[in-house]
Amino acid sequence: MPTHQPDVLPDRRPSRAFRLETLTALSAGLIAACGTPGVRGVAGTAPAPNVFWTPPPARRADAPAPAQLPPDVAERVAQLKLADVIDIALRNNAATGAAWADARAAAASYGAAQGQYYPTLSLDGTVTAIKTVPSAGRLATKQQFLNPTLNLSWLLFDFGGRSGSIGAAREALLAADWTHNATLQNVVLDVEQAYFDYLGTKALLGAQQTTLKEAQTNVEAAEQRHNVGLATIADVLQARTALSQARLSLETTEGRLQTTRGALALSMGLPANVPYDLAVPSDTTVPPGISDSVDALIERAVRERPDLAAERARVAAARARLSVARSQALPSLSVGGTTAETDFLNGRPVFRNSYTATVTLSIPLFSGGAQIYDVKAAGAAADAAALRAHGFEQLVIYQVFNAYYALRTANQQVRTGADLLASATQSEQVALGRYRAGAGSLLDLLTAQAALASARADAIAARFSWYLALAQLTHDTGVLGLDGGTPLHVRTDSTGTPK
Repeated sequence: MPTHQPDVLPDRRPSRAFRLETLTALSAGLIAACGTPGVRGVAGTAPAPNVFWTPPPARRADAPAPAQLPPDVAERVAQLKLADVIDIALRNNAATGAAWADARAAAASYGAAQGQYYPTLSLDGTVTAIKTVPSAGRLATKQQFLNPTLNLSWLLFDFGGRSGSIGAAREALLAADWTHNATLQNVVLDVEQAYFDYLGTKALLGAQQTTLKEAQTNVEAAEQRHNVGLATIADVLQARTALSQARLSLETTEGRLQTTRGALALSMGLPANVPYDLAVPSDTTVPPGISDSVDALIERAVRERPDLAAERARVAAARARLSVARSQALPSLSVGGTTAETDFLNGRPVFRNSYTATVTLSIPLFSGGAQIYDVKAAGAAADAAALRAHGFEQLVIYQVFNAYYALRTANQQVRTGADLLASATQSEQVALGRYRAGAGSLLDLLTAQAALASARADAIAARFSWYLALAQLTHDTGVLGLDGGTPLHVRTDSTGTPK
């Protein structure tokens, strides 16, 4: 008898691989549909690797406020003095503001560290509500509890860890304050360098304009003499060549004047195209030198340089952190206490008070050698800070030494430049007189005038280099004032002219 075989239906369920492929395709489609997250209404990335990303429109609040001239200075913007320029720079310079913010942050950290001398108090409160359902003959209950807790903790003694932490914060504050002072002096020096560079270029432009007028006069004289047969065409060509050279030098200086003008505006924290001008000092005589000796200036720099004082404060902070590391391996003593109250708020109130008082002596026994290595690391860091401070002190001494003799060299250059200018002026006058009288050649006159133009440029460069050298020495000594003045003893002779 044949056995009935039940029909076996084919398994129409999708395979596991098919389901995985389907899920992957759906996920990819969902991601493609969502796209890249946008940023303020625009795509978060570029649509392709070879296409620029289009940024969102800038918000008004994102644009920094433009630097403004102080109202009292804006009234005389066309006749700014050195003190005005420095005042504008100190108000707008980001470095001074950042250094001041760092000092305020260090002051706040020092105030927070001093709180370690005082106990800490905290108040905790918990409200608990319990409700049970009736079961096994027990009635439903509802209870509410209020648990206020007052906690006290006070560290009494830790072998210098707390005082070391506070000392490190104090020295960090002193370092930040000294750094702020050094930043101010750096900004003043940068402004003075840009200021004298602009004035020197402006004075050189005036001298070259005089040279250009002389060259034009020579061309006219050579052409007239050539027309009447007293000069050859070579004289005319030489005069025109000298005129072109004078004009080229003038145009080069005019371009450099705009560059130095923009650099001065940048040092003031202003746009390069801001309209301003400087009042040229009426007294252009340069004192011949200073009466302070180089040893006295070095001693003063070692004593008063703010950046060197900051380095010394960092050494003291590193040594204070060494005290903190040592205290971690020593016992500490602290007291604490807790008082709590439990109030039953269901029905009539019931108050239950409790308190605890503790005296804790903590003695570190073993930490895998971490405390020992922490002390070694802190000691090495203190040694490194001391060595850096010593090296920086040697650098300060060299800077003062170098600036002192740079100023002496500038003194000699001023005197030599003045002598050279006087000689070149006399030589040009003699050559001009001989040429007009017909006894001298145009080549002799052009040579004398070229020497005079070079002497004028050298005298101007020497004079403003002296101002820059004096500013550098004052800065390196650590006594540069916020008005650009110097307390160094500058000596002059009775006539106010270089000796």
